[in-house]
Amino acid sequence: MNDLTRNLTDVTTKRKEARNSTLVSVVVNIVLSAAQIIAGFLCHSQALIADGLHSLSDLFSDFVVLIANHLSGKDADDDHHYGHHRFETAASLFLGASLVVVGVGILWSACSKIIFPVTPQPVQIQALWVALFTLLAKELLFRYMLEIAKKLKSSMLIANAWHARSDAASSLVVVVGIIGALMGYKILDSIGALIVGLIISKTGWDFAWDALHDLMDRAVSKEENEKITEIVKNTAGVIGCHDLRTRKMGDMISMDIHIEVKGEITVRESYEIVSEVKRRVMSEMAVVDVMIHVDPA
Repeated sequence: MNDLTRNLTDVTTKRKEARNSTLVSVVVNIVLSAAQIIAGFLCHSQALIADGLHSLSDLFSDFVVLIANHLSGKDADDDHHYGHHRFETAASLFLGASLVVVGVGILWSACSKIIFPVTPQPVQIQALWVALFTLLAKELLFRYMLEIAKKLKSSMLIANAWHARSDAASSLVVVVGIIGALMGYKILDSIGALIVGLIISKTGWDFAWDALHDLMDRAVSKEENEKITEIVKNTAGVIGCHDLRTRKMGDMISMDIHIEVKGEITVRESYEIVSEVKRRVMSEMAVVDVMIHVDPA
């Protein structure tokens, strides 16, 4: 199996596993959002309703991930010569912006009830059981999704997994708020909703800001840059390299680099060196495109 066939097989497998793990998240979030919102209204818990809306936004984000996972796998065409890998990044930006909107809405509602309080109906004990169940389910979902995301080395799935962890954190806040309300401190339920809104807004902002930098051709990390340079320098026939430039293409990398070879070798020999550099870089790193300039040493 050549490197191209192996890479295509790996990508297909990655997308299939990413889709399956996200579908698990879809099912969990459907159940949780319905249970939280219904229980929140019946048990008079604003914090539980807010967390239910958070779970609903997770469901929305799961569908965004599914769509992006499908579209980013499309081959290059006349309008997209470098493929469609940045669909993942665009989805991350859209998802982050959506979370900010949801978070601000929850903040507005919670602040209004804290500043202009009304006599709330007492929170019922059933709200606590639903919140505890949600906390456990979200933590288990986070651990499952993170394991799959790390296995596939997908930044989009890792971000979605940590999104689930932020949900677990917000559910913990809801549990504390409901316990406080049950003990007679009714304002704690609204404060719990306020904190959930802050968590959602912060998560969305970080998500969107990171995606925006990737869309602006952000380079890979220092460690990845050093690894690429080491691979190139250790290729037979390469005397040195310089002017390495990289940019993110979803979870893939596009790069160009200058390599130095002996000035007296033939064009065919230099071509073989370039081909070997390209083969090694693409087989050892998540590189989708390589442009190599040859300089005589």
